[in-house]
Amino acid sequence: MDEKLFEKGLEKRKATLGAEYVERNLAAADEFTRPFQEAMTAWCWGFGWGDEAIDPKTRSLMNLAMIGALGRMHEWETHCRGALRNGVTKDQIRAAIHIVGIYCGVPMALECFRVARKVLQEAGEI
Repeated sequence: MDEKLFEKGLEKRKATLGAEYVERNLAAADEFTRPFQEAMTAWCWGFGWGDEAIDPKTRSLMNLAMIGALGRMHEWETHCRGALRNGVTKDQIRAAIHIVGIYCGVPMALECFRVARKVLQEAGEI
């Protein structure tokens, strides 16, 4: 594993998802899951989020659209929280969900709205 890429990824991952969340996930990793946690941190967060070509707010919106399209609602909830940390507004989250609805169908948009409402309520946004 590229230690430099891992460290960059760890910084980006904590900035978006919150240090407590990331540290809890890494601490829960065992010999079976640790290699994946380390590789994902280096690859997704170090390589994928580690350049400056796209700002974190835009990356968060892209993630909401893609993860919503895949219907991975547990990850969507996590990234919805991260999007708020990255400066995405309630109106921008709504607009991203509209895109999911247009391209992936109304049922998927309804799921995204259900999860977004929970996250936004917890954050005091609604």
